[in-house]
Amino acid sequence: MKIGILAAGTTPDELTDRYDSYAQMFINLFGKAGAEFEYAVFDVRDDIFPQSAAECDGWIISGSKFNVYQKLPWMLKLEALIRDINDLGKPLIGICFGHQIIAEALGGKVDKYEGGWGVGLHTYRLTGDAAELTDMPEFTINAMHQDQVIVKPESARVFAESDFCQYAGLLYGDNIMTFQAHPEFTIPFEQDLVAARKGSVVPDDVAEAGLETVHAEGAATDSVAVGKWMAAFLNKAAQ
Repeated sequence: MKIGILAAGTTPDELTDRYDSYAQMFINLFGKAGAEFEYAVFDVRDDIFPQSAAECDGWIISGSKFNVYQKLPWMLKLEALIRDINDLGKPLIGICFGHQIIAEALGGKVDKYEGGWGVGLHTYRLTGDAAELTDMPEFTINAMHQDQVIVKPESARVFAESDFCQYAGLLYGDNIMTFQAHPEFTIPFEQDLVAARKGSVVPDDVAEAGLETVHAEGAATDSVAVGKWMAAFLNKAAQ
């Protein structure tokens, strides 16, 4: 199965000497989850797109430093591709920016959240709609966002939520699954990312609170479990 990674962003410059690109982080996560996929990476933020939605068997849209409501030309092109992928019934997973731009493309609305930034380890409750994915009651992964889906598309079902993020996980039909937070981020990467953004992007107090969660004794994510859900979803939706 060939997975196309639509890279809407990549690792910040100051961290590239220590960490992989966002696209490679997904490949690493699927490797840990035991998935055997082929990959093609398209740097859509640089206007590098696939020829069509049919070019790959499934798709992933990464996170990004950009905001979906900027409506840059490459974002409008990506929204059109999202609709084409959906029309073909191809499996699609969106993470953070990917989660948000899929919502925008399919009739939702994204904006800055009045509650501010969410950084560090966040735990999300799973709803009844997650029963097809797992029997876990909740999961914990790293977050890094200020924007959120504030109006979900009518076609979307909520499978994950928290007090901070109402639409933390969305399902669309049988072929699209999206997460606001980052299963591909490791604890060390999140530690360094939050530290790098402290003060300049994320307010000091919010960054400090987030850093406490990732530096706490026993800090861990459920990323591998989430990677298994994602891989199983892609495989099932592609059948």
